[in-house]
Amino acid sequence: MPELPEVETTRRGITPYIEGQTVKRVIIRQPRLRWPVPENLEQTLKGLRIQTVSRRAKYLLLATDAGTLLLHLGMSGSLRIISDGQTAGKHDHIDFIFADEIILRFNDPRRFGAVLWTTEPAEQHPLLKDLGPEPLQEDFSGDLLYDLSRNKKTPIKSFIMDSHIVVGVGNIYANEALFMAGIHPARQAGKISLTRYQKLAGCIQAILRQAIEQGGTTLRDFVNEAGKPGYFQQQLNVYGRVGLPCTRCQQILKEIRLSNRSTVFCSDCQR
Repeated sequence: MPELPEVETTRRGITPYIEGQTVKRVIIRQPRLRWPVPENLEQTLKGLRIQTVSRRAKYLLLATDAGTLLLHLGMSGSLRIISDGQTAGKHDHIDFIFADEIILRFNDPRRFGAVLWTTEPAEQHPLLKDLGPEPLQEDFSGDLLYDLSRNKKTPIKSFIMDSHIVVGVGNIYANEALFMAGIHPARQAGKISLTRYQKLAGCIQAILRQAIEQGGTTLRDFVNEAGKPGYFQQQLNVYGRVGLPCTRCQQILKEIRLSNRSTVFCSDCQR
């Protein structure tokens, strides 16, 4: 599933092509995604100028002076820039066409993604208004995590994956950040000290920045705006490495299930 680094990679990739450009037309081939594509979206968007391309959590926000288009990649979606008239494939559900026939193409084999429209301020949309802070912005810190964790019996891994606590820390990056911070993923969130939370917050930020620099992580479906995979999987220390030696101490990595998600850790390095 595309997580924050993959969505941010996509945002950075498509922005130079569509920001400031006017939508000439929209082609909707498949309106049945996670939620139905809004009726009359073709007419709504035609002639509107994309003022900004931003991201909130895993949502891409294409703002115009009439409203905001919300895009979510779901489990297997991608947005690609097409400029050579390439014929649409089976899972190419929507084309947003700009000047010079530049096309922003939404592909989603599993159809768990979303294309939504709102005329209200985007931050007030029901899908966005209750989200926690962005991990790469100033309002995220170890002090915040510590304050929110008091009396919580939730495993720390589940705690940092809760989008009401902080957005964008998906399963891969939670595994990696906890390994970097030396924290056992099953430890109760409420029993972790402020000092360790301050270190964990820094590790979360470091892991996410590294992933963005590498273009995200491709384990199955993700490709960027040019159709290329991300390369952060080559730097993974624990995720997907159960049964292999720890990169620090050579102890064999173990796996447990937390919140029904695969959780790989080193029993020596993580306490």
